Amino acid sequence: MEAFKKLNSTAVPIQIENIDTDQIIPARFLKATDRKGFGDNVFRDWRYHKDGSENQAFPLNNPTFSGQILVAGNNFGCGSSREHAAWALTGYGFKVIISSFFADIFKGNALNNGLLPIQVSEAFLEILFEEIQKNPNTHLHVDLEKQTLSIEGSDRFETFEISAYKKQCMINGYDDIDYLVNNRDKIIAFEKKNS
Repeated sequence: MEAFKKLNSTAVPIQIENIDTDQIIPARFLKATDRKGFGDNVFRDWRYHKDGSENQAFPLNNPTFSGQILVAGNNFGCGSSREHAAWALTGYGFKVIISSFFADIFKGNALNNGLLPIQVSEAFLEILFEEIQKNPNTHLHVDLEKQTLSIEGSDRFETFEISAYKKQCMINGYDDIDYLVNNRDKIIAFEKKNS
């Protein structure tokens, strides 16, 4: 995984609640076993009409909005436990997802794939939507080490929670195996001491 410490980016707002994993990546695209191409089909049924033409009303098709941050409504990533949803979001280019609530399995899959889910209060989420709609060039600043999300150019910010283990993995660019390999000497010393 790519190391993640800070991100300063504009954001794409999708002000819809209960976005499930089948909406993030429809089941018909789950036949592949590697991550290539999943980003092309993220939110496929919302981005395109049945005839294949772009749905210009959907935020990902609106050139006004761009960036590596997705701001979504409450209860993001509910539904089935497909890791492909995280693959699709990262494949599209998102590094951070902000919502007021995440489904637990989606949250775990996101963190395992280098995608940072930031849970904020409902009040702060509304502020984010308002600021982005008012000015699509609004930059959000994510500081993983300090666990803060702020709106650039203002004093508005909120802290967020993340497990210490996953935080360390993201900051160092480790997956679970990398973490174990990096701690090999400590593991060997522990085994010797306790055998």
